[in-house]
Amino acid sequence: MLCLALLLLNLVFLVDAWLALYTDAVGLCISTAWFLHYFLLVSFTWMGLEAVHMYLALVKVFNSYVSQYMLKLSLVGWGIPMIVVIIYRARQIMNPLFSPILSHSCWLKNDIAFYVAVVAYFCVIFLFNFIMFIVVLVQLSRIRKQNPHNVQHRTTAQDVRSVVGITILLGLTWGFAFFAWGPVNLAFMYLFAIFNSLQGFFIFVFHCAVKETVRRQWRTYLCCGKLRVAENSGEIKTSLYQSN
Repeated sequence: MLCLALLLLNLVFLVDAWLALYTDAVGLCISTAWFLHYFLLVSFTWMGLEAVHMYLALVKVFNSYVSQYMLKLSLVGWGIPMIVVIIYRARQIMNPLFSPILSHSCWLKNDIAFYVAVVAYFCVIFLFNFIMFIVVLVQLSRIRKQNPHNVQHRTTAQDVRSVVGITILLGLTWGFAFFAWGPVNLAFMYLFAIFNSLQGFFIFVFHCAVKETVRRQWRTYLCCGKLRVAENSGEIKTSLYQSN
């Protein structure tokens, strides 16, 4: 769901500047700003839900069963941003002086409501994800100490890869934009543009492409000929056993 939210956000962002050229179609620009706002909040929300999922999987391992888990996550992930955007839209309708920025892009006005509906929303998610990030790292450290025989074959590069993968999954790289001020403004804005424009790609690399179990599943169901691995092969069973 996070990848879907990022895909929709990037698609709307790509057409945003083009639609802003039609200055006569104010309604079209307002709709674009509405969708851009919505998918941005949806992306933030799903990053927070990824942190919740990671907490339940690694910290509260026992008694963490939740009935209709994905349905509840979807209601939160897509519903809460919708409520925020509707409230913002209602404020827009009541204020006839409101209009989106039309010069270079269709976006929200830089006013108090914008800071509440976007910046404050991001700050809450960012702070929550950062706390969950620390909690998950502490839990992983405890697991390593309790099972030292499972960590003997892990390298420093693998540990760094895991930390970077979690950081990108939780959207902590969005903090570059939040802290982009003063002498580090330009450098942080470049880092923000690089990491967040490629966030979906990095999620695919760190959480799909580099995982042995995922690659073996691809070879089982997507490949053919010599590259294909039988579904009941010992190679698959060994890989799944090691991942558990």
